[in-house]
Order: sequence, then C-alpha cells, then structure tokens
Amino acid sequence: MMKDFLKRYKVFLLLIIINAAIGFVMPEVGLKSVNITKQNLIEMISIIPPIFILLGLLDVWVDRATMMKYTGKGSGFKGVLIAFVLGSAAAGPLYAAFPVAGVMLKKGSSLFNVLIFIGAWSTTKIPMLTFEAANLGIAFTLTRLALSIIGIIIIAGITEKLLKTRTPKRVI
Repeated sequence: MMKDFLKRYKVFLLLIIINAAIGFVMPEVGLKSVNITKQNLIEMISIIPPIFILLGLLDVWVDRATMMKYTGKGSGFKGVLIAFVLGSAAAGPLYAAFPVAGVMLKKGSSLFNVLIFIGAWSTTKIPMLTFEAANLGIAFTLTRLALSIIGIIIIAGITEKLLKTRTPKRVI
C-alpha cells in the first residue's frame, strides 16, 4: 500500500523535497514558493468544485444520443461551431477544460470537436477578445482571431490523425 502511494505520488513528493531544500538554503525563495503554491491551491479549490457540479449536471441532463448528434462524428460544421462557441464562452483556467473534454468524449463527441473545444477555450475567450479590441484595436483582434481559428482547426486535425493512427481505441 505504501509502495503504491509512493509510486503514484513520486513526482509530487519529489517536488516537496526540492522545495524544502530550496527553502532551507534560500529561505526567502522558499517562502515565496510556498505563498505562490498556497495562492494556486486556493484558486483551484474555488474553481474545481463548480466545474464538477456543472459536469455532473451535463452528465445527467444531456444524453449520449444528443451529444453524439450535435458534436459526434458526422456532425460536420455544426459540431465544430458548437464546440468552438462552448470553448469561447467558457470561463476559468485551461485546466478546467480537461474534465469537460473528458465528459464530452464519454458522451460521444468526436475527438476533433473536443480538440476544437480545448483550443477555443485556450485562445478565443470572449473576455480576452473584448480586452484585445479595446486595447490593441479591432484589426489586431480580428486578425489574431482568424489566425487562431485556422490554427485550432489545423492542430485539431493533425492531432486527431496522429492519435487515431498511433493509439488503440479506448473508452473513457
């Protein structure tokens, strides 16, 4: 049991040891590291529970057939558009997108649309676009948005092809 625990959390435990060593040698750097870690933990604790509540509701309220119809294989442009809008309208840090993506895959969304969703979440959030437009100009914002959309589609297509040819199919 202890061996399994150590194996599972070896990287985490190694980082704690390294952080403690740095704190012992350079106390000011160690204190700053602890404070940053505490702030990140508080942020995650405030974000993760609402995400999991929403995921539970998504899992219960949206049946697999509906998800497959709108974002599954064969959903075409409609599925891409839905994935893109969901990712762009979402709030929260990128690490919150991955549990949502997992539920989407479980419910039958195509890998391509899930990758579009993650790409949109990371690069085309609506608040970021409004900030850019106000501070950098509409021309810059529209150019970056267009290039981001093209990039997301290309990356999703390449990633889907690479994952389909190199990994066996598995159910999440």
